[in-house]
Formats: sequence, structure tokens, C-alpha cells
Amino acid sequence: MFAENKLTDDITEIQEFLRAERAKSLSDSEWRFRMRGYGYNLRRTEAGVEVARLPQNQMLGVFQI
Repeated sequence: MFAENKLTDDITEIQEFLRAERAKSLSDSEWRFRMRGYGYNLRRTEAGVEVARLPQNQMLGVFQI
């Protein structure tokens, strides 16, 4: 939803935002909690991290982070 304080649908910007926020977090659970605050739901899978936009839980994609 908001990446770098602006609404975006650009997958590349979202992925960069997720990586930057992961670097700031001490644990995976803290990172997921922080992302829920920004309006993203993260779920680990074998393929990577599924990212969905809240509250509709609209799937945005699967990223390797």
C-alpha cells in the first residue's frame, strides 16, 4: 500500500520497501508485524514470501527476500 510514504502498485518499489524494512527488523515476526501496519500481509512459502494487500488480502506476488 504505502512504500516510502506514497501509494504505489509498482512491484519493484514494493519489493525494495520490503527489503529495507526487513533490514530494520530484528526478527521475521517483527518484520511481518511491521508490514501489517503498512497494509501488507506476508506469508512464507517454499517459493518465497507471498505478499498481499490488506484488508482485502489481494495477492500482489511472491518475492525472494
